[in-house]
Amino acid sequence: MKAANATRNLFLVGLMGAGKTTIGKALARRLDYRFVDSDHEVEARTGVSIPTIFEIEGEEGFRRREAQVLAEISRLAGQVVATGGGAVLRPENRQTLRASGVVIYLNVPLPTLYERTRHDRKRPLLQVSDPRQKLRELHTQRDPLYREIADLVITGSRITAQAVQQLLVREMGDSWKR
Repeated sequence: MKAANATRNLFLVGLMGAGKTTIGKALARRLDYRFVDSDHEVEARTGVSIPTIFEIEGEEGFRRREAQVLAEISRLAGQVVATGGGAVLRPENRQTLRASGVVIYLNVPLPTLYERTRHDRKRPLLQVSDPRQKLRELHTQRDPLYREIADLVITGSRITAQAVQQLLVREMGDSWKR
């Protein structure tokens, strides 16, 4: 891992199914960074699954826990962090992400997101009668927030870690490391 105070974090944001975890793990390996999935951190710290947190505490309880985890994660450096899709809903999270790293928005088309998430029962917000419509609603609500904090927006259905790294270097040079 890079020296903790010499390298900034990379935060991946986007809707569920955008590939934040998959791309984040591969990008972290390429850059020799630590990989962190904020949803997995919430689960590890609470000892229960996200659907269970939603069931017991509701979305607000989960968002409160998510904000605590993001605040703690952002104090370290040299990490690629896959955030939860709704992390941008809280203004303090948006401020935290912007202040402690480079934010990359993985903007994946809705049909691709639906195909990737339609059988996943671990996504509480999609356990509704019309998950396609729910994804559209989430996109309408969150897309402006992702764009508000993004240093880079990468659009497409086949985004790779290599492409993210290349775009990061092309668009920001080495300045993203400081």
